[in-house]
Amino acid sequence: MRKRTGNHYSKENSIGVKAGVPSVQPKPSTRWLWWFKRGILAVCLIYVSVPLMVRLFIKHLVFSHRVRVPFFVDLNQPVELSLNHTVNMYLQSEHGISLGVWHTVPESQWKEAQGKDLEWYQKSLGYGNLIVLYFHGNGGTRAATNRVGLTNVLSNMGYHVLALEYRGFGDSSGEPTEDGLTTDALYLYHWVKARSGNSRVIFWGHSLGTGVATNAAVKLIEQGIVLDGLIIEGAFTNLRQGVTDHPYAWYYRNLPFFEFFFLEPLAEKKLIFSNEENLKRLRSPLMILHSEDDHLVPIAMAQQLYEIAQNSESRVKMSRFDGSHGYRHNGLYKDHHLPDIIREFEQSLNL
Repeated sequence: MRKRTGNHYSKENSIGVKAGVPSVQPKPSTRWLWWFKRGILAVCLIYVSVPLMVRLFIKHLVFSHRVRVPFFVDLNQPVELSLNHTVNMYLQSEHGISLGVWHTVPESQWKEAQGKDLEWYQKSLGYGNLIVLYFHGNGGTRAATNRVGLTNVLSNMGYHVLALEYRGFGDSSGEPTEDGLTTDALYLYHWVKARSGNSRVIFWGHSLGTGVATNAAVKLIEQGIVLDGLIIEGAFTNLRQGVTDHPYAWYYRNLPFFEFFFLEPLAEKKLIFSNEENLKRLRSPLMILHSEDDHLVPIAMAQQLYEIAQNSESRVKMSRFDGSHGYRHNGLYKDHHLPDIIREFEQSLNL
């Protein structure tokens, strides 16, 4: 009887498999190419989707009020941030709009402030110390590091600081709009003036808060009131130009659809914040603060605003901070010369 080994061998050989030889596996270079192609595809999808997301959610980019940083901070307890001469309070600027506000008294009064109620804090506004109403930028809360840092600097100089949380931000109710933020700033001003006697009151706006501050200052002029003084830090000319010159817009600004996706939504949502137009009408003393290495708002914008203000009825000064310090957009409060600059500005209010 014959052994049928020949056919068995031929069948295996015909399908290219030999006993004891493993099947062919993909080469490492092939796997790398697979991941590379998918990475390129993901980048392209993100690049294409960003303009659409900006157009749909422009309001939430201008007002980043949903991102309540720093996290895990109880805004009702400023003492947790070593602001032990600060009271938290809530003001109602309009029906249904509750605004969180921190009132920090001059550092020299911190011992006396311990255990005091809101009435004591309100009364202290009339003691003659300069009062600074602070309007912060487009994201986070009044508990952000740079905002607390500036509050401490101004308090150490003997000033009152009232840090406003716009509607929709932090622990304030409502939804933010340009008109709404301006209304909130005006309400705080009138609330303070009703309690401050002859104490001077100035605005300090940072970033988006510069637009709030100049809007409110012009509204006061329309009411027949000239603000005692205005400080703008990290200011842009107008929101449209601010978006155009934003570093993240660099990837798109030269493309034909840039205006449709990035700029037209601003007008549709009535988001203007035109510092340049406001400064043309300003009659208050003005101080412009800007760092040369500001990575979000080019210092050229501050220079433009300075030149515009020179042709207005206001007295204007500009302080440029050397870029070697690394202050960028949020760090001017760290500068050792800042108190001297602000003190000189305060003295100019007497002229």
